[in-house]
Amino acid sequence: MKAIVLRTNCPIEVNNNNRRRRKKSIICGYALHDNNNNNGKEEESDGKEVRIGDRRVEVAAAALLTMGLGVANRVLYKLALLPLKHYPFFLAQLATLGYVVVYFSILHFRYRAGIVTDEMLSMPKAPLLAVGLLEALGAACGMAAGAVLSGASIPILSQSFLVWQIILSYLFLGRRYKFNQLLGCFLVALGVIVTVASGSSAGSLMEAGLFWSLLMIVSFLFQAADSILKEVIFLDAAKKLKGGSVDLFVINSYGSAFQAVFICVLLPFLSRLYGIPFHQLPNYLSDGAACFLNMGTISSGCEGAPLLPVLFCIVNMAYNISLLHLIKISSAVVSSLASTVSVPISVFVFTLPLPYLGVASSLPSGFIAGAVVLVMGMLIYAWTPSAPPPMPSHVTTP
Repeated sequence: MKAIVLRTNCPIEVNNNNRRRRKKSIICGYALHDNNNNNGKEEESDGKEVRIGDRRVEVAAAALLTMGLGVANRVLYKLALLPLKHYPFFLAQLATLGYVVVYFSILHFRYRAGIVTDEMLSMPKAPLLAVGLLEALGAACGMAAGAVLSGASIPILSQSFLVWQIILSYLFLGRRYKFNQLLGCFLVALGVIVTVASGSSAGSLMEAGLFWSLLMIVSFLFQAADSILKEVIFLDAAKKLKGGSVDLFVINSYGSAFQAVFICVLLPFLSRLYGIPFHQLPNYLSDGAACFLNMGTISSGCEGAPLLPVLFCIVNMAYNISLLHLIKISSAVVSSLASTVSVPISVFVFTLPLPYLGVASSLPSGFIAGAVVLVMGMLIYAWTPSAPPPMPSHVTTP
């Protein structure tokens, strides 16, 4: 990941009459940006140096927004599963179908406004089909594990997301990382391991069982592959649209639609994963709807519905849009780092007496040690030593 701004002087061009010369200044990157496309490159031919301060401010603002929404998303993720603890699959279905309706509605209005073009809509749908499959698998595994794991353990396990992104970007994007970045990645993984092995005290990961922790980690593998694939889609779209960029809601809309299709195709597998006999699935969804509406005889134990699940769906939708926007203007790894910053904040929030969670218990020492190691790894990964400024080139003209 290139985290410094380099300015190099191009060779001075002299015309045939030796009357004038021109010098260009090319900006090769910007902070926390590791894309190889032209998002961070701007140049002018009138001798003026192009400033990229606006772009860096845009990336920083998008990262801060993603961080804030990440905290809210993680907290509401657990809170939404409290009233629907026995119906996590219903919540996954509700969120998926709701996203399809909302995203396509926004896409329609943006198409009518001329923001979305016919060229964007005619893009190949095969990559978006793969996006839908990865999102379906990630959501299914994540919802199943999230209903069992403690609230503070989810943001810690989510840091395996960065590890998966490093591996996948190395394999499929050809990225090469510096020593401090690999060291930071190792410390992030070590922080997860320390947290998992923090013992069986209240609030630890081992309390819920190793299987559910591993299942949550696998769900982040699917999500990391999804983010890398979306970055590839943006890079390919920039080439096919001749420097343009595909609208976010084209990817969100079709990705969510294909996700809904795969959820339906995988219903037999998903029902077994959730411990629901397939022939009882209609009754399960009916009971889940009654619990969601908090009505009838099923309402016992569904306190907090439908407010908490609806709030989660809204915040999660905003969080997904902000993540995709950050991927578009920077990279998938940068979006992961922005999400990682919200981890210690989320851990702290879960130690507070939140509504519906009851009295918060103190975190075990191993848990805190794992979080500290994880944050150190994140900081080391994001840090890049400054390079000395390039020596000015001197060209003598006759």
